[in-house]
Amino acid sequence: MPPNLTGYYRFVSQENMDNYLRALDINVVLRKLVCLLKPDKEIIHTGDHMVIRTITSLRDYVMDFDVGVQFEEDLGPVDGRKCQTTVSWEGDQLVCEQLGEKRNRGWRHWLEGDRLHLRMTAEDEVCVQVFQKVK
Repeated sequence: MPPNLTGYYRFVSQENMDNYLRALDINVVLRKLVCLLKPDKEIIHTGDHMVIRTITSLRDYVMDFDVGVQFEEDLGPVDGRKCQTTVSWEGDQLVCEQLGEKRNRGWRHWLEGDRLHLRMTAEDEVCVQVFQKVK
């Protein structure tokens, strides 16, 4: 049985965000701004339905989906693209595949104790973020 990821998580650290954003063709000014942000995550996990809210001082991004069901994701706030997205469980990891213009695009979330890990990929770049559960 997969873990329930429900909770509020505060940003702890990130690695390689600039190169990840470059792989998504984000302009240099926006890349620098995003690298300064310290996003929080709020996850509501009810059965096979999930809402993942990424909260920043610039803007929030909400992903609302059913696990295992493909949907069109509008990534306009991120990089102006749309893609076909499927989120599923691989063991204890929540895995997202985003099919579109960029090869190898997606992410995975997993828990280690009270820390939420996020590994994002695009092309050959990998960005890792870590969040601490606060409630």
